[in-house]
Amino acid sequence: MIKKTKTYILYLVTAFAVTLCFSCKGKGEEIRKMRMKSDAAIAEGTGINLKYTDSGKVTAHLKTPLLKDFGNASFPYEEFPEGIEVVFIDDDGKENIITSEYAIRFKGTNLIDLRQNVTLFTSDSVTLNAQQLYWDQSNNWIFTDQPYTLITADGSRNAGDLFDSDKDFTNFVSLNNVSKQYVKETTEEE
Repeated sequence: MIKKTKTYILYLVTAFAVTLCFSCKGKGEEIRKMRMKSDAAIAEGTGINLKYTDSGKVTAHLKTPLLKDFGNASFPYEEFPEGIEVVFIDDDGKENIITSEYAIRFKGTNLIDLRQNVTLFTSDSVTLNAQQLYWDQSNNWIFTDQPYTLITADGSRNAGDLFDSDKDFTNFVSLNNVSKQYVKETTEEE
């Protein structure tokens, strides 16, 4: 009788284990998602030093002390909580540098939100300072709805409440701005 009971229990345990295995088939991804905190980063990197290339040429160089990847969020993004420095290199080798103390890159829209002491230095000595600046990577467009200051190579200044421009500052829109511009006088003999 004891042998029959042991055999019966063994069959029962085996049937239960097989049932569990079959009921979990295909559920691994769901189980993994339940275990993962939805607000947690899926990856973190420290001391990041990335170089982006296009056709074998370096086009951008990104440095950050900390990168958090929230690719599992409903609207995936990367966070740079300790700041970022990006050097953009054009086809002529000219460099434009942007720094901020905090940044977020939204993966689905290629929009970068730069915050806290944002500074943009262009290769032709234009400096843009703002507390927040957006960079639309897809359209090569920068903009802000926050106060900003723009200083050109000759020392001319433009400060305003809204800034909207292409990456080369050739198409520039500003709102409620105050400017100081330096104009070189010429004589008719020149």
